[in-house]
Amino acid sequence: MSGFKLQRMGMLMEPESGNPNEVEGVLNPAAVRGRDGELYLFPRLVAKGNYSRIGIARVKFNEAGDPAGVERLGIALEPEAEYERRPDGGGGCEDPRITFVEPLQRYIMTYAAFSPDGPRIAMAESEDLFHWMRLGLATYAHWHGIELGNIDDKDASLFPVAIPDSSGHLELGMLHRPLFPGTRPEEIAIQHVSREVDLDHESIWISYCPAALQRTEPDRLSRFASHHRLATPVSLWERLKIGAGTPPILTKHGWLIIYHGVSEVAGAGGNGHHLCYSAGVMVLSKQHPRVVRYR
Repeated sequence: MSGFKLQRMGMLMEPESGNPNEVEGVLNPAAVRGRDGELYLFPRLVAKGNYSRIGIARVKFNEAGDPAGVERLGIALEPEAEYERRPDGGGGCEDPRITFVEPLQRYIMTYAAFSPDGPRIAMAESEDLFHWMRLGLATYAHWHGIELGNIDDKDASLFPVAIPDSSGHLELGMLHRPLFPGTRPEEIAIQHVSREVDLDHESIWISYCPAALQRTEPDRLSRFASHHRLATPVSLWERLKIGAGTPPILTKHGWLIIYHGVSEVAGAGGNGHHLCYSAGVMVLSKQHPRVVRYR
């Protein structure tokens, strides 16, 4: 398969001068179409001390139809729940992804909650993108004796429709990236160059929520089960870690996602270790989303 092309179009959003919510950056936005047809961004807004909120911004387009800037509309989520705040006063709602889940007729936001125990996957739902109700932390069935809910997790996104699990049952699928102990990029970068990738741990995972599409509790989703390793690092530019990026979009080739890889680059003068993030394209099978068709 060929024909994917990228055109760099410049900066769309940057920290607003004098805005204390953005003094340490605006980054990692969710992008989603509203019911009104407008395109909205939900960026992570980073205040002093790495304290993060999730903002709302409407994308503005120029006469050529290209995105040219944003109109800030306020805050979607800020740390309020116990699992979003830390005892030292820190915390955060970070790195959102938003999917309109068709069977639920709701927008579901997955985001990283910077909890007292570390980053965990949290969820919220909305009918209009402007009013959000928290659904709590994602919960998981055990995997080989490991309690996935007790380890760091990030980079989660949902499929917009029910997909078949390994048994062929239609369920709500989620991509995510458990950060098993010892597999953070900062930890791996200082190890020997010849270190082998741990295929079970340093990968994008897919998990399924069997009862999510027949929810009886409006304020929660059922736990995710049937965990499977989806994709592992294979190239030098993703040696330290890969993680899901955009929610899956169905194309004629299959489910398209943009994902990220992390590699190590030497510091100036050969001092220290620096991390380099790159973006890649992955296509999953429409019939069997656990199968990677193209990278």
